[in-house]
Amino acid sequence: MDVIRAVALLLAAVSALAAILSLGGAFNSDLDILTHLAPAWLVMSLLALGLQGLAGFSQSRGVPLMAATTLAICARLMVPDLIARVAAPRFPAADQILKIIQFNVWDHNRDPAATARWILDQDADIVVLEETGAGAIPAALAGRYPFRAPCEKGPEGCATTILAKSLPVDGGQLIWTKLGRRHAGAWATFGAGAQAFTIVGTHYRWPEPLARQAPQAQRFADVIQGYDRRSLIVVGDFNMTPWSFALRRQDARFGLTRLTHAIFTFPAGRISDWGVTFPFPLLPIDQAYAGSDWRPVSVRRGLAMGSDHYPIVVTLTRQLH
Repeated sequence: MDVIRAVALLLAAVSALAAILSLGGAFNSDLDILTHLAPAWLVMSLLALGLQGLAGFSQSRGVPLMAATTLAICARLMVPDLIARVAAPRFPAADQILKIIQFNVWDHNRDPAATARWILDQDADIVVLEETGAGAIPAALAGRYPFRAPCEKGPEGCATTILAKSLPVDGGQLIWTKLGRRHAGAWATFGAGAQAFTIVGTHYRWPEPLARQAPQAQRFADVIQGYDRRSLIVVGDFNMTPWSFALRRQDARFGLTRLTHAIFTFPAGRISDWGVTFPFPLLPIDQAYAGSDWRPVSVRRGLAMGSDHYPIVVTLTRQLH
């Protein structure tokens, strides 16, 4: 029992300390990394309570106190987005309907053929892909999606790719290298007049090394100010959870409506680099935003396939004036 009590105390102390420090993410990007991992601190505190229960709560008041602290902080961080997912409004179809797939298909995709088949089965209007690797998946989709946002392939290829059934009137890549890593992004404008809209796809780096993601996010937020934000759609693998202070700051900077709330997309299945198979995703890091003209009809997670991410399928509608 002494060993169980010691383990419970260690888990409770680590999770409580991490949860308390994560609140510092409000003013420090380094500490915000701990905020992304709020689900882990929550699970650790519950495990600590369970182990302490086996050993007897009368033996220690410290574990319940620290676990309660962790639970309170994690609830404060996570519950608002969980509520937003349940309470998010859904609208009936109007004049224009647009179906979009956002999917980090992973450079090391285990089954490109199955991934391409699933995308084709969804029959979306626009497909935004990240980590397209050698390009096998975009090539398999070319018959259904013959149009691609302009892309001058660099060392990393077209890392973010926008595929469409209809020809974009304009488009290109978002590239800047002064942040220590080549930024992956693409944009495309479709239609004219009242039917015009722009979609931007992006892929942020991980929030490590510490605080390196913050300037990238700031730069991207500045860039999208140049588009008509009423009709703008932004999707991507942001590598940010909705309970992080980084994503809250991003929501405010974008001036758009975030449509994805607590949709867990990473990791999916086996991650070969880590040598671990995950039975369910732990982090909601793929996001979708839309301007004030658009209303969500549905926002859902797709199936696990060959990628380390789950896809997101968003259907939007708007009135044409």
